[in-house]
Amino acid sequence: MNQIQERLTALRKEMSQRDIDVYMIPTSDFHETEYAGEHFKARHWMSNFSGSAGTLVVTRKEAGLWTDGRYFIQAERELKDTGIQLMKMGMENTPLMEDYILDHLEAGHALGFDGRVVNTGLAEKLKDKIAAKHGILHSDEDLVGLIWKDRPALPKEPAFTLDIAYCGESTTSKLSRLRKWMSEHEVDTHIVTTLDDIAWILNMRGNDISGFPVSFAYLIVEMDRVTCFIDQSKLNEEMRKRFAKEGVSVDAYEAIFNAVEKLNSNARILMDKGTVNYRITQALPSTVTITDERNPSQLWKAIKNDVELQNDRIAHIKDGVAVTKFMYWLKQNINTMTITEYSAAEKLAQYRSELEHWIDCSFGTISAYNENAAMMHYQANADNAATLRPEGFLLVDSGGQYFEGTTDITRTFVLGSISDRQRRHFTNVLRGMMNLSRAKFLYGCRGMNLDILARQPMWSEDIDYQCGTGHGVGFVLNVHEGPNGFRWKMVPERTDNAVLEAGMVTTIEPGIYLEGEYGIRTENELICRKGIKNEYGQFMEFETITFAPIDLDGVDPALLSNDEKAWLNSYHQEVYEKISPYLNDDERKWLKEYTRAI
Repeated sequence: MNQIQERLTALRKEMSQRDIDVYMIPTSDFHETEYAGEHFKARHWMSNFSGSAGTLVVTRKEAGLWTDGRYFIQAERELKDTGIQLMKMGMENTPLMEDYILDHLEAGHALGFDGRVVNTGLAEKLKDKIAAKHGILHSDEDLVGLIWKDRPALPKEPAFTLDIAYCGESTTSKLSRLRKWMSEHEVDTHIVTTLDDIAWILNMRGNDISGFPVSFAYLIVEMDRVTCFIDQSKLNEEMRKRFAKEGVSVDAYEAIFNAVEKLNSNARILMDKGTVNYRITQALPSTVTITDERNPSQLWKAIKNDVELQNDRIAHIKDGVAVTKFMYWLKQNINTMTITEYSAAEKLAQYRSELEHWIDCSFGTISAYNENAAMMHYQANADNAATLRPEGFLLVDSGGQYFEGTTDITRTFVLGSISDRQRRHFTNVLRGMMNLSRAKFLYGCRGMNLDILARQPMWSEDIDYQCGTGHGVGFVLNVHEGPNGFRWKMVPERTDNAVLEAGMVTTIEPGIYLEGEYGIRTENELICRKGIKNEYGQFMEFETITFAPIDLDGVDPALLSNDEKAWLNSYHQEVYEKISPYLNDDERKWLKEYTRAI
């Protein structure tokens, strides 16, 4: 019996003692955060699957893990010999998780989960489902915590203020906007549990999650007071004084449950059931009225103000310098020194860390060589990293957090000889990125209206990539931010199909992923902005803010139209103009060649 099977056996023992037939372990913390910190990696610990999205369901005799198309290849490898079945979400013959749970639940028995890591919307949906079998929810115990003896503690990293010179709007102004919205929508209390919203409202950042500069906290906004629930040791004297000046009281992090119990019994509460954890909802007085809507700050923070946009442009120039220096280093050394996927990622992180106002990487770098790049979210470590050879592709998806903004960029580097097929695929991925970058569209369009522009070069070859084409990016916040994005169809669990507004920052990252062969992705970030307005309406367009060379060693100019060549040549000229002043003579000479007109 291997380690994962031993853990499943121990979990089933705890389940049996409580008449729990099915236990659900999501990828989540108490705040529905995309990238869970070390303390919250219960699903990883129980399954060996290390991807950032997925839910493990354990029954008395079986176990299944549901994840999406980004992780199918990776999950197949990591679940091998665990006894856990991979459930490929969205694929034919894969049962819905809710139906699977119902099928394995005995009448009158319990579905178990830790109510702090399951959102209210999902919990209530499951409760309704199992009512047919008179099932109950056992949601007040963390069974994994009972058997995970060396579990990492909750972090105690200090928080810090993001100065108005970077964010462009005070907390007082944001609270005023929020209360005005609440008044207009006839609610008097707003429970906020999403860490990005709390960070944005309070102009507070932290270091509790790698790559995501936030602090674990809850927030309750009322018409006459605001309370932030946070480990108070994280706040320095300057932050305490600022909060007091802005009318923000502070209480202990775990005091949130007692606080919601004591809310006015007639309170009219705004909260997003898709993010507020079930334990909080259970603690509310039964007589309150709940308005279940997305937090208004989700849209507000997605539309960057002029100060944020100007800072974001600065951050992307910095980041482009790091990526360009890395590309030069890679090209110069691939034939003369040993480089692995891991050491390459470390080198890029070094270049970023040397930049002024650098905070952290914005997510774990994906550095994937040849067939490993077919796994969209592959992560190399020092022990398993492949050694690069002077042939094929290295795909590097990475980003940085700076006081001036958050970056996300993917470049696929040609390390040596490639086939005509590889070159065609590289060029078609580039064409998809360029086609969407050049789009002009009427105001009111959503990402779903435009996604075909990026996907068409791949679809023309009967190839698809099983993910969205792009996502919103936060400002010194989460690298994946709603509600804007690009995808070709509605996905119920994704909230990224908002109307594209001026000031939104979105990635474009089409790709080709061939299992066992290679993966290619090219990614830039764009600002949505207004174009001309005429008798047909308000036209919109994109401004590219990512500047780093696209490897011309992979491009087949014969496959590009004149318009596509013109765009690429213009883009590369701008890359040279913006990046070359920060390079040494050798790097600058090299960059001139790699941004040449074709």
